[in-house]
Amino acid sequence: MRTPLAALPLLLVTVACEATTVRADASAATTAIARPEGCLTVAPSAALQAVLDDPRVAAVCLTAGTYGGPLRIARAVTLWGPRDAVIHADRPGSTIEVTGAGATLLGFSIDGRGGRFDQADAAVHVASARDVRIEGVMVVNAVFGFVVEQCERVQLVRNTLHGSRDPAIGMRGDTMRLWETKESRIEGNVVLDGRDILVWYSRGNTIVDNRIEGGRYGIHFMYSHDTEVARNQVRRAVVGVFAMYSRGLRIRDNLIGGASGAAGMGIGLKESGNLELIGNRLIRNTAGIYIDSSPLQATDHLRIARNELRLDGRGVVFHASGHRVEIVDNDFVDNDGQIEVDGGGDAQDVTWRDNHFDDYAGYDLDGDGRGDVAYELRSLSNQLTSSHPGLALFRGTLALGLVDAAAHLDPLYQPRAVLTDPSPRMAPHAHDRAERITP
Repeated sequence: MRTPLAALPLLLVTVACEATTVRADASAATTAIARPEGCLTVAPSAALQAVLDDPRVAAVCLTAGTYGGPLRIARAVTLWGPRDAVIHADRPGSTIEVTGAGATLLGFSIDGRGGRFDQADAAVHVASARDVRIEGVMVVNAVFGFVVEQCERVQLVRNTLHGSRDPAIGMRGDTMRLWETKESRIEGNVVLDGRDILVWYSRGNTIVDNRIEGGRYGIHFMYSHDTEVARNQVRRAVVGVFAMYSRGLRIRDNLIGGASGAAGMGIGLKESGNLELIGNRLIRNTAGIYIDSSPLQATDHLRIARNELRLDGRGVVFHASGHRVEIVDNDFVDNDGQIEVDGGGDAQDVTWRDNHFDDYAGYDLDGDGRGDVAYELRSLSNQLTSSHPGLALFRGTLALGLVDAAAHLDPLYQPRAVLTDPSPRMAPHAHDRAERITP
């Protein structure tokens, strides 16, 4: 489904239960980009490629109208246009190919008019270039959005990208793809209904202040290291942030909600290490945090601190027992289950401290805000569903509720402890409730 160009200006996503509504907004991602000084103004009838190739021209300014593509930018030139200046491809391939170090794209719109999925036809393909900047650009009808390969110090800032909205999410293109790219920045973008944002085989990047709606993976790391992921909003993706075989990621202060379905998870970790998950809000996900063999190496660690896990199906899921993990000062509130360990294991080797659990039944006689007795998670229903996954169908039903009630009443059915927090907090942190997540 294509987005008409007349509907492009000033877009914002509002999450609803069934659909995404687009409305006007003066957000950072849609603010007009100032016209550069001393630029050469061209009309839609101009030979734009020839102007871009002319070494005497440092900046090119488009006027309103439609410009034919594809274009090639092989040098440090600035291409600027208002939002109603539209570049579209009239044949297969990427709409704009950038290979020139220092090239800059500002403000205009790109209508990809479809493209080839198997060739990763993109609105903008940046290859083997340094110091490229793409800011304030609107992308529609492109199979892939921005594809950045083997680059350094690329900046993707305050752009708006619409995915193809193919009903089959796997057949949509990636809205952004970084491949063997380092020291680059993805900041302040609005990304709607694509497939994934991929960061693969990359290092030292920064991903901050983006809003990502719909799709499969909000942000997917593979073999990528030493990256900051902060203050992003990821809603209605199948998976919010997923890290595979990656080290040194700092995932902080993000809002991730509405990751539903059998595979839904806010943050997923697989065979990764030296990670920090700090201050995130994980709301209404099938699983808030999913941990599979992480940390992987014996010298690695995983720190999970001051996160809010609320209204999730399960707060934290360990695929097998956890080791070398520190879970401290988090809030577990209104979840169907707090912790689950697949395969019948436990999380006793995890360091638990100062967490708030809303099902804590202890007391605080000395008034220090910490429970006087440890929090122990003992749930026969969780033990049964972990050992026999088919029983998860009955999670939340009266049947499993009666199983837990019987286990509390009859010591013969006392399940083993899954975790122990020696100093549980009596009250949650005062989180900002301005954001509302609906599935």
